[in-house]
Parts: sequence; structure tokens; C-alpha cells
Amino acid sequence: MPDRGFTPTQLAARAAYLLRGNDLGTMTTAAPRLYPHMWSWDAAFVAVGLAPLSVERAVVELDTLLSAQWRNGMIPHIVYANGVDGYFPGPGRWQCRELADAAPAGPDTSGITQPPVHAIAVQRILDHSRRHGRSTRAVAEEFLDRRWGDLMRWHRWLAHARDPKFDGRITIYHGWESGMDNSPRWDRAYARVTPGPDLPPYVRADTQVIADPSQRPTDVEYDRYLWLLEEMRRARYDDYELTTAMSFAVQDVFVSAVFALACDVLSQIGEEHARPRADVRELSEWADRFRSGVIATADARSGAARDFDLRADRLVHTETSAMFAPLLCGGLPRDAERQLLRTFEGPRFCGHPDLRYALPPSTSPVSGDFRAREYWRGPVWPVLSWLFSWAFARRGWAERAATLRTEGLRQAADGTFAEYYEPFTGEPLGSMQQSWTAASVLDWLG
Repeated sequence: MPDRGFTPTQLAARAAYLLRGNDLGTMTTAAPRLYPHMWSWDAAFVAVGLAPLSVERAVVELDTLLSAQWRNGMIPHIVYANGVDGYFPGPGRWQCRELADAAPAGPDTSGITQPPVHAIAVQRILDHSRRHGRSTRAVAEEFLDRRWGDLMRWHRWLAHARDPKFDGRITIYHGWESGMDNSPRWDRAYARVTPGPDLPPYVRADTQVIADPSQRPTDVEYDRYLWLLEEMRRARYDDYELTTAMSFAVQDVFVSAVFALACDVLSQIGEEHARPRADVRELSEWADRFRSGVIATADARSGAARDFDLRADRLVHTETSAMFAPLLCGGLPRDAERQLLRTFEGPRFCGHPDLRYALPPSTSPVSGDFRAREYWRGPVWPVLSWLFSWAFARRGWAERAATLRTEGLRQAADGTFAEYYEPFTGEPLGSMQQSWTAASVLDWLG
């Protein structure tokens, strides 16, 4: 439990208060200043945190997100709140409704996606609904009835549009789709992105909120991010065109492992709630395919998974939290899995002697790519600690899951609910009042 700062009861109350404060009615902002809209995987984690407070409100969160689903099945990475400015790129830069045939007619969205953690949120909603009365259970089950087809379309789009060659790995066309925007995983792929002279001018909004440049991607990196957006616009966000139009194309093992895990979770939900047998069978097949795809990239001795750069036609070797993707989805031979767990818990990651808390840094502190304060290049992200803790518990590793939970609550006990934390000092960094950090704490406190 927390060893300083707020007590568990106080921390839970502050986290619940934060989510209420960030609530716009039918969606929760990812963070009030830096991220004033709804983000896809943020919304799933927010629903996890809302479920113990109100199953009904958690259902509204996912309903809002799924109402912005594209006609091809994609869940976009941003759903923009009407009348809210202060974030770049906004809907005018994406122009999805004007350019993409599949874009929704309703809310404005971005034109890319994010990790498919939503089945986990659905499971947590159903779990909490069973602890309440009949009316709350009915709300959760009615949501599942209403949205099962949308969840299937989402998974089917990922399995087909983002794995056209059936390699068992999700292809991303922008580092933003990984959720780990500037991770060292993407350095070489980004280095090949050459912005053209016709890149439209822009003004960043993030650096006006986070003034410390050591915490944010550079302007050179942002030029590349925006050029990839231009390539997507020129391809009109067409799934087929993107396979050849994009200068960035990487098979992401972490997103693929999350997808395999999500397919397992959704297939289990389908069996328990008498969904169509064909759907359950399809989900199980996708889980097997993507689990195998992740394991195919793993080093035979260390078990570490590696992304695959389609443009360079080679595996990507980095020491980041993504190398532990097989620990999420399973499938490694026993000896390799034991070695990967030793690495996770050892001095290259959670067991590094200088860490303030025994939690996974986004990049190994012994890596040459490590930057203690810079976004996904070193800081500890509470939501990632939560995901590993949840997955470890699901796999039967109760002690490991409990250790991450205990350390995560110690880190969060200052009550800032920061986006990420400096790994050696525990200093809160990035955006404060981050919704998914509060949500992780609420689920841990149960």
C-alpha cells in the first residue's frame, strides 16, 4: 500500500473526484489541459476506472467511443469534443469527413487508431455489474447486446485491414497508433520519413502546456508526425492505399499481443453470454494467429519480442517495454518465458537498483536510447504498470501482479495522477490530472 502521501481511502476519493471533474457528460477528457478530448485506449482504461464507481457511467463512456466508430470498423484514436479547442492536430487538419468514405457522419475524429484494449474494459464492466443488483446487471448485458456487433467489426478490421498478409501482427502506419508515440522502437522508421516542402505550417499546442522541452518530442519529430498525416490524407485514409502509400509501416508486437489478449477476452465473454458461435470461433482463431505472430518475432533464448519494419524488411531490436509483449498474450516456450520474466524483474527493468519504484520503465535504464524525462523513452507510465499487473493476474501470476499493484499505488500516493513519472526520483511529469492514471488507481484499490 502507499508508503507516503494520501491513504488508500483518500487516494480513491481523489481519483473519483478527478474523473468527475474531467467528465464532459458523455465522454471523459484524457486530461483537462493537454488532452481535452477523448482518446481511444484512454477511454477503455477510463471505463475500467469508472466501473467500480458506476457501471452505468462506464457504459456511457464506451457507447460514446463506439458511436464514433468508422464504417469500416476502425475505432479512431481521437473523438473530438464539440466546441473544445486547445489541441493540435484538430479535426481541421485531419479532414476525415471530407476525405474518407468510411469516416462517421457524426462526431469529428482523427484518421488513425490505437491499441485495442477495449475488450478488457467490457470484461471489467461485466465483472462489476455482477456485484450489484439486477438493474445494473441488465444495463451491462444490454450494452453487450447492443454493441457486440460493433466490437466484432472492430476486431475484424484489425485482423484483416491491418494484417493483410496474415502474418499475425498488426501493422501501424504512425507511431501514434502504438500509443508509444516517440519510443526508440520507431527511431529508424521515422528517420526515413522525409517531410516535403509542402508540409502545411502548424503551431504545436503541447509545448504551450508542458514547457519543459526534455519531456516532449522535438520539432523535427513533429514534422515527421505531421508528414505522415499528410500521406494519409493524400491516400484518403483508404485501407488498401495505405499499405503502399505510407513511408512508415511497422508490425507492432505490443499492439499485436494486446489484440491477441483482447480476442481471448472477448471470446470468453462471447461464450459466457451466448454470442454467435461463429463469432466466438473467429475470435479464438484471431487470438491464436496473433499470439503466434508475436512469438515468431521473439528471440529464442531471451524471449524478447521485436517489431518488424516492413519498409526495411527487418526486425527492430530495442530495449523497451514492448519486448515483454509475450508476457501479455502467452505462447512462449517455458524456458524463454522464464528468462523474459527474469529480465522484466531484473536490473535492466523493474529491478534496476536506482529506480524509485519497482515498475517497468518505458525504455531500459541501461539502454543507450534511455531518456529519464522524455515521454516514452524512459519514464514510468502508470497505465502500463496496470496493464502488466492485470495481465499477470489473468495468467495466474498473483504475486507478480500484486507487486506491481503495490508499487503502482506507492507511486500514485502523491495524488497528482501524472501522465508519467521520472523513474529514479518519482517526480510526476507530463500532464497532471490524467484520467487513465486515476482509473488505474481506482481499479487497483477495487
